[in-house]
This record gives sequence, C-alpha cells and structure tokens, in this order.
Amino acid sequence: MSKKEIPSRWIYDYFSPFEVHKHAIKGTLYYGNSDFQEIAVAETECFGRCLILDNEFQSAEFDEYVYHESLVQPALLLHPMPEKVAIIGGGEGAALREVLRHKSVKKAVMVDIDEKVVECSKKYLPTFHNGGFSDERTVLLFGDGREFLEESNELFDVIIMDITCPLEEGPSYKLFTKEFYELVKKKLSVQGVFAIQASTTSPIALNTYSILNRTLSSVFANVFPYAAYIPFFAINWGFNLATDSLDPTLLNRVEIDRRITERVKGELKFYDGTTHQAIFNLPKYVREALTLQTHINLDNSPLTEKFPGRNE
Repeated sequence: MSKKEIPSRWIYDYFSPFEVHKHAIKGTLYYGNSDFQEIAVAETECFGRCLILDNEFQSAEFDEYVYHESLVQPALLLHPMPEKVAIIGGGEGAALREVLRHKSVKKAVMVDIDEKVVECSKKYLPTFHNGGFSDERTVLLFGDGREFLEESNELFDVIIMDITCPLEEGPSYKLFTKEFYELVKKKLSVQGVFAIQASTTSPIALNTYSILNRTLSSVFANVFPYAAYIPFFAINWGFNLATDSLDPTLLNRVEIDRRITERVKGELKFYDGTTHQAIFNLPKYVREALTLQTHINLDNSPLTEKFPGRNE
C-alpha cells in the first residue's frame, strides 16, 4: 500500500490502558448523546457499519452474526419449544432478528433502556434488525430491564441478556448481580433457559467472565460457559447459558443440525452442530479460572469496569 492509499481517519478500540486496536473509517453516520450514554454509528473500511456506545465497540455489520447467533441460537435450540422470549437490551435488533427466525416463537418482548439507540439502529443499521422491529410477534418496550421483569406477570421460555458490559457509570451494571439473576429465574417457565453475553475470555481479562459465571452458578443448577471468536473484536468473547433442567453438552452435532433444519427459518452463517461442539469446549486456562473464582456479584457491591481508554 502506498503512502497515498493509507487511510487518514481512524477510530480507536481500547482493550486496556496499554492496548488499543484501530479501525480505518470512511465516515461517521451518527454521533450524539442520549439520557444514558454516548452513541456513535461509524462506517469502517473492513467491517462495515458499527455501533459504539460510551466509546465501547458493540458490533459490526461484517461479522455481527457471529456474536448474535452465539448469544441466541444455543439457548433457543436447547429449549424444546420456545414460544415466549424476552430480550433485555439488544438495541441493534440483531438478537431480536435471531429470535424471530424460530418458527415456534409467538411473542418476542424486547426491552431496551435507550430509545435513541433503537432509533439509530432502525435508520442506520438495517441489516442488523432485518425488519424485526415491525414483526407482528415483536413487543418493543423502552425502560429498565430489571424493572420490567419485576413488574411483569409473564413467564418466558427463554430470556436473553444483550446489554453492554458493566461499565462504571454505565446503564447496565445492576443487571449482572445475583439478585437480578434470581429475579430472572423466577420469570422463566419450566425448562426455561437464560443466556447472557459475559465479556471477554482473554487470559489478561478473565475477571468479569469468571465472576459472572460464578454468580450464575449460585442461582442456577446448570451453568454452561462458552465462547466464540469475534473478528471485529479480535478476541474470544464469552457467553453463559443457565438453566435448571437442560444440558446443551448432551446435544450432539446431528441433533443440533436436525433442530436447526426443523425449527429455524433461513440459513445460519455461524452456528451449527459442529460449531456447537467447538464453542462449548473452552481452553484449559479459562476452565481453571472458572474453577478458582469464588466471588459472587451482589447488588450492594456490584461489579463495574472502568473504560480502558480513560486515563484517571
């Protein structure tokens, strides 16, 4: 690449105060602040459009399906017949898109605290939601996800948590505690399944992931950690699946593929029976960290992370 071809505009993704990745961008489609957070939608050279909240990269057009299929599909395919699903967060609408792929789903309630994020996603990220916001099965609500569950009289077959990491002064840190997970458990139907994004499984940043896994294990009988490599993040991203009565590791490759064929509309790009086996087999260093972790995240001392690019 000649000097003239080198992009002149870059956007920075901070991994820690000592590590930063940068993406060349074509331009910024939206920038502003809501009552809850800073919002940006940028067009990157390599990964297409991306959503950035409080300077934290959320997802990118090129590979968001890896993240969203990983978050949603194992939970819904594990459940025998998911009909009612709740999504807490998920502003881009991509988790909603994945839920609505399932023929059995009759109602998908999405609750996001920030209406402006959803407005931006509707306008600037159409491939993410793929029309899911206007699907007749969708119930779109704006408000605090915890308050929604506290006030709801409904039981859900699957609850998906697609929220930002527990950043200090961010809007979501109270949705990662034992008390909140106990509330979620009460709102699940028989054989209900709960799935969360749980931060990175990087060996230099395992604290959040291991604490959330330990906290879930203090509430649910069965908790299954897993991870997928997200090219845009350039890192393995962690998830946890929790239930009291089901076990995804007992589903073999053939059974997963059978369920996808019978129950899912359209073709998945990332998740299938072979991928299922891969993502639930974590590296040794991750398994050891999960075993050694003893801390349980509580309301009166919630886990919070500092934005790694902030120097204080």
